[in-house]
Amino acid sequence: IMTVLHAGGKFSGKAYETSGGLHGVGASVVNALSELVEVTVWRDGFEHRQSFARGKPLGPVEKIQPSRKRGTQVRFKPDDQIFGEGCAFKPARLYRMARSKAYLFRGVQIKWSCAPERIHDQTPAEATFHFPNGLADFLAERTKGLETVTPTSFSGRIEREGEAGAVEWAVTWTPRGFGEHDGFMQSYCNTVPTPEGGTHESGFRAALTRGLKAYADLKGEKRGAIITADDVVAQAGALISVFIKNPEFQGQTKEKLSTTEAQRFVEAALRDPFDHWLTGSPKAAQALLEFVIERAEERLKRRKDKEVQRASATRKLRLPGKLADCAGGAVDGAELFIVEGDSAGGSAKQARDRKTQAILPLRGKILNVASASGEKFTANKELSDLMLALGAQGGNKYREEDLRYERIIIMTDADVDGAHIASLLITFFYRTMPDLIRQGHLYLALPPLYRISHGGKSAYARDDAHKDELLATEFKGKKPEIGRFKGLGEMMASQLKETTMDPKVRTLAKITLPRSEEAVEALVETLMGRKPELRFRFIQENAEFAADDLDL
Repeated sequence: IMTVLHAGGKFSGKAYETSGGLHGVGASVVNALSELVEVTVWRDGFEHRQSFARGKPLGPVEKIQPSRKRGTQVRFKPDDQIFGEGCAFKPARLYRMARSKAYLFRGVQIKWSCAPERIHDQTPAEATFHFPNGLADFLAERTKGLETVTPTSFSGRIEREGEAGAVEWAVTWTPRGFGEHDGFMQSYCNTVPTPEGGTHESGFRAALTRGLKAYADLKGEKRGAIITADDVVAQAGALISVFIKNPEFQGQTKEKLSTTEAQRFVEAALRDPFDHWLTGSPKAAQALLEFVIERAEERLKRRKDKEVQRASATRKLRLPGKLADCAGGAVDGAELFIVEGDSAGGSAKQARDRKTQAILPLRGKILNVASASGEKFTANKELSDLMLALGAQGGNKYREEDLRYERIIIMTDADVDGAHIASLLITFFYRTMPDLIRQGHLYLALPPLYRISHGGKSAYARDDAHKDELLATEFKGKKPEIGRFKGLGEMMASQLKETTMDPKVRTLAKITLPRSEEAVEALVETLMGRKPELRFRFIQENAEFAADDLDL
């Protein structure tokens, strides 16, 4: 076994029932990578010895002297030519390995010693490891001085019936956790540590979870239905060791057990012992059940809170794709311009101050919320996009601190269609977020309807009256060129910025609500509500006043 690969006893099936090695190359590889290996065997009443150098025997097996001892000793020195001069093992790691073997083989005694000059931490130079009760003793040492949920741990060992194999376990629960961690689970397969867990841990978790839920059913505790495996082991200190034939591991380092049969074996082995442990200690079982249910309820509460936070964050961050948002992160000074269509949106995006001004183009005329059903309102994409862009919710869920902008500016064409869209938007804000208006966040942009030019001089007129005023003053006696804008999309970006978007020169109208809101509600219901007869009557009564304002 020292010079031939795959010569380990595990391959014959006669020497070992279970083993941690997989390939039968461990001893021969160590031999090949060592400048000196010395093997001493005590058997048949004599001491035998053979030495090797870099994998080759330095001589035959020597019969040294008579002895009543039994056992094997292997001493080796790693090859400096391969590992570098001065290479050495870490005493702390070897110490932990020796200690783990002692509690994995209950009753065995292991003596540890190391030259003090090789130790550079708190590892003792000498120690004796002896755990008569195996994992239970080790767990008791780990939890010494800690408050536990149950007075005794759940521990035991089961030999596999009919074939080689065994499982040993020890688990307890503590409300305050284990130092830096809430809980821990250390597992082994054939004494090989499996830090990544595997099928034996899955079987262990399943057995505890099903057993505790069954106990809850037995006691009529309906809350037991919410228990999961994570709740059971969240604040548990658990140790599990399995011995099985032909284990399968993931990866070369054997850090995770993948043998499917191990899960079934462990789960079946623990089922009855755990049931008996629970029913045999009613007070401890009830304390454990309440403890785990509390963990489950806390988990559900955290998940619910997280979902609420995620929904809120998503609502704020999942902005409409057509929104050209401003780059500045501050709400103060930020403005959202609501414009008609992509054409106006394109000009506005070029004219804006990217740091403080955001543009949201709307497609066509939005829904009239004063006459639409709640179902239609909820399903309307344009209004949904607007709500997402604003960051605030409507109705009694509206909060001023949720707004993403200080000013919301309705910027529509200076014609009848533009006025209609503006009235629909104002109705939306009045019905959905009246406090937004009361708090002074809603504005109406006043883009010009005419451009008057003469001799390199230009002026803009908001309406016909303003145009006549300019013609009678600044352009008196001249023959200026008068152009009428059909829409904001026709304006050059520089013109739009100069006339409508530049805070230094633009004109905005703040939308306000009078103290007596009954009149406003009546007017909105008349003009925007579901009863056309009210609008007809309003037109009949006010037509003479509106005749001059018709846009033909």
